[in-house]
Amino acid sequence: MSAAAHIHSANDARRLAKRRLPWMVFDYIDGAAGREVGSDRNRAALDALTLQPRILRDVSERSLVSEVFGTEAGRPFGIAPMGMCNLSTPGADLMLARLAAKHRVPHGVSTVASTPLEKIIEIADGHAWFQIYFSGDGVGSFKLVQRAWDAGYRTLVFTVDVPEVGRRPRELRHGFKMPFRIGPRQFVDFALHPRWSLGTLAAGKPRMAHFDMDGYEFDRTETRANVTWETLKRLRDVWPGKLVVKGVLDVGDAVDLTKAGVDGIQVSSHGARQLDSAPAPITMLPLIRKAVGPDFPLFYDSGLKSGEDVLKALHAGASFTFFGRYLQFAMAAAGEAGLAAIWDVFSDELSSAMAMTGMSRLDGRA
Repeated sequence: MSAAAHIHSANDARRLAKRRLPWMVFDYIDGAAGREVGSDRNRAALDALTLQPRILRDVSERSLVSEVFGTEAGRPFGIAPMGMCNLSTPGADLMLARLAAKHRVPHGVSTVASTPLEKIIEIADGHAWFQIYFSGDGVGSFKLVQRAWDAGYRTLVFTVDVPEVGRRPRELRHGFKMPFRIGPRQFVDFALHPRWSLGTLAAGKPRMAHFDMDGYEFDRTETRANVTWETLKRLRDVWPGKLVVKGVLDVGDAVDLTKAGVDGIQVSSHGARQLDSAPAPITMLPLIRKAVGPDFPLFYDSGLKSGEDVLKALHAGASFTFFGRYLQFAMAAAGEAGLAAIWDVFSDELSSAMAMTGMSRLDGRA
């Protein structure tokens, strides 16, 4: 039986990935900030939410079709921007791009993706959003924004919750670095995981693909404490497409963002990888929804592990949701077949939850 056939839940994907990945890579994907109580808080808050069963409704035909920025999406969930995805398995970026094209959902392409943004949007058949971190004086970042527009990206995701990179002890213990560096400790780790190591060696060392412009280097650990509302204003002035601000957990910030002319807000704690003491995003979602009104595009990520979680987030006020690390775990476990398997798991879980709560459509109508 193939590895993909053993993926029946997000936890299955994580368990299989843990066996196959070097410890350093697994902990980079899986880890969170500080003592990781923020991650536990996210999970506890989602688990505390319930869905109300309804009976005797005709839900024999159900649609998972959603809408994002006026465009039909095959699911109410997409792919969150994740850095260095090719560490999970060679070619992961393009596996995600093909998935996005097949299901017509947004693929968030990270500033620190391992594959050029031009190639990803081509394979994703246009279903890609570009995510930007601002670095240094911002000159290189604005060049990268222009490069994304020239490549055909029409939605830009501005991540704002990283004034400093969160302290993630698991990464620090392994000496994880971007750009990817191999020292004696990493060499031993890789030697003990030969399947991953041989596959990665054959494909070439994963790299950050977007920093080949003259004079522009990316330091993941450098401070971004100089990024302000003025930076957002400059970005709004130069970006003609849709602008989403990601990493919002404060109601006042959300209201100010609507006044600043952004097109969407992504409620997120960066997967609990930034501030260990941050509130669970799912608890802030309904408060932010109330503040910005019923029609403003409000997206959600952080802590989602199932289709039921997606339905909870939609009920709490999300317009659309995004999965992150569990997609990487599925690819690490079983490649593209694993990715298809976990996507089907999430879809089946959502469809079943809709049936049991009396929904045949995501707008709530039976």
